[in-house]
Amino acid sequence: MSANTGLVAGVDVGAECVKALVLGPGNEVRARVVVPTRGRFEDCVQEAFGAALDEAQIRRDDLEQVCATGFGARYVPGATLTVGDTLCHALGATSYFPQPITVVDIGGREPKVIPVDEGGRPIESRSVRRCAMGIGNFLMFAARHLDVHPTRLEELAAAAERPAEIGSYCSVFSGSEILERLLEGSTPEEIALGCIRSVAGRVFEIGPLPEPLVVTGGVAEYFPGVLKALGEMTATTPNAIPEPIMAGALGAALEAQRRSGGGEATGAAVG
Repeated sequence: MSANTGLVAGVDVGAECVKALVLGPGNEVRARVVVPTRGRFEDCVQEAFGAALDEAQIRRDDLEQVCATGFGARYVPGATLTVGDTLCHALGATSYFPQPITVVDIGGREPKVIPVDEGGRPIESRSVRRCAMGIGNFLMFAARHLDVHPTRLEELAAAAERPAEIGSYCSVFSGSEILERLLEGSTPEEIALGCIRSVAGRVFEIGPLPEPLVVTGGVAEYFPGVLKALGEMTATTPNAIPEPIMAGALGAALEAQRRSGGGEATGAAVG
């Protein structure tokens, strides 16, 4: 690793995607890459990290720090730091909202509610019950049985007049209810909206959710209807950060920047 370049990277290895982000001096975003996970985590990490270095037009040795986070953080070779995803999502969110907030991380595996103080540090982290985990797998299952690409679930849901009844308590039970609703004659649009509301319901049940709510994670990126449903359930207006899927990688890079002496990780200007 190089010294005094002001260049750092954050790599967030999630259950559904690997995200890699390179920051330069002044916390300027030099590269951001998302690679869906499939096969070996190591291969996906190498693909995402290599693409980020290419986009930034730098070599790995130009980086002062590489901070790994996420479900598969241990698969980031040569990481100089490993930081929990709770802190990284808190830092990523407060870089856009530098104030006390409630971060709602809706990723592909385990949604979390993270109250954050004015310094950008998490006060606590609360997650869904274990049987309600696996949001990504649940949405993939729904898309397969509705015969659409997962990203089209949002489009289907927007066309529904009312949701089919899909529970939020357990991912396995919710999947079974998708099949039951199909057999009963519910439309794909109604089932898609029911699935969106099921995901929002899992977050709502974590509670409490004091305002302001700031949402991060891949679900917020691809399924903004979840934010709308959550807002209806909480009578609030949740705000997603720009590119919410990159929140963990951004927070990891900001923490790497802070530890390398390149600046404060909170309240950072990113672009």
